Amino acid sequence: MENPNFIKNLFNALKNDTRLYILNTIVKNRNPVSKLQEELKKAGYSHSRDTIIQEYLSPLLEVGLASETQDQYYATTFGCRLVELLEGFPTLVDALPPHSECYEETLLNYLMSGPKTFEDVEAFLSPKIASRILNRLKTAGLTETPEERDYIFFFRSKRDPNMESFSQTERRVYDNIPEEGISAKRLAWKTGISLRRTYKYLRTLKGKKLVFARKTPKTYGLTSKGEKLASFLNELQNLIEETWISSEQIVNGDKS
Repeated sequence: MENPNFIKNLFNALKNDTRLYILNTIVKNRNPVSKLQEELKKAGYSHSRDTIIQEYLSPLLEVGLASETQDQYYATTFGCRLVELLEGFPTLVDALPPHSECYEETLLNYLMSGPKTFEDVEAFLSPKIASRILNRLKTAGLTETPEERDYIFFFRSKRDPNMESFSQTERRVYDNIPEEGISAKRLAWKTGISLRRTYKYLRTLKGKKLVFARKTPKTYGLTSKGEKLASFLNELQNLIEETWISSEQIVNGDKS
């Protein structure tokens, strides 16, 4: 865990169906490579023993999820706890790119605190990669942006409303526009008026110079799927920290 690339290596180790299958197998029982090869064949995976060791077991060993004794492979306590954590997240492998620098995971964690503008994301990651990473997350169904009309907000002007006459519905629309502004869709929901009619009354109010429209910056937020995955990554980070603290206490206890 002292490796500065540990988190990245761990995430990449988990983004592989075969490794996850092996990890789930060795959680239950200790297995030699020959037995793992048999179990993989039953599941439809055909690999040589060398490939199983080099491509699938070695990455698990490197990040402390598995261990080996007398040619028998088994899951560590860390590996067992991680398997329990993974039970609620079957889409991890499909949702994130393998062999990556894990910018996607980093951005998911950043967006947990709330939607961010593109400028926020550029400053957090890098202008060179921000668009690419956002597109990957959107394609995977992990992030979303509001529709065009949802980030056009309507505000009251400084014009004295007492200088104008209102119909009853116009007044209802006007009175439900908060100081911080509101989208037409949200306003329609608040007033109980259809969206089409809400736009009609907003045009009338704009004509009376009582309301004006302003584009708010487009923001990127997590979908429900994205929130679930970001939550998992956060729990995984907590598990890593707990494991790190436990291992330090054991080492310090041995020294004393």
